[in-house]
Amino acid sequence: MASAELRVRVQPRASRNEVLGRRDGVLHLRLTAPPVEGAANEACREFLAECLGVRRSQVELVSGRKSRDKCFRVDGLSAGELEERLRDLV
Repeated sequence: MASAELRVRVQPRASRNEVLGRRDGVLHLRLTAPPVEGAANEACREFLAECLGVRRSQVELVSGRKSRDKCFRVDGLSAGELEERLRDLV
């Protein structure tokens, strides 16, 4: 099965969930969830799955559990497919 990695920078406790854009290969997101007990990580995972049109189980946090800078693996999408979906998002 194909998979691709996605680097994300998260701003927690925002007024709404939104994609801010991409800079230097990093997707910038705002999330309403607070950075407490993994709430922002789970919210980020759910939001990414929704935005990319994949199941939540296909999005896995690889690194950055306690950081604003995170890396997710998206199963079922090649790097090219992920890039295409990100272009449509931003």
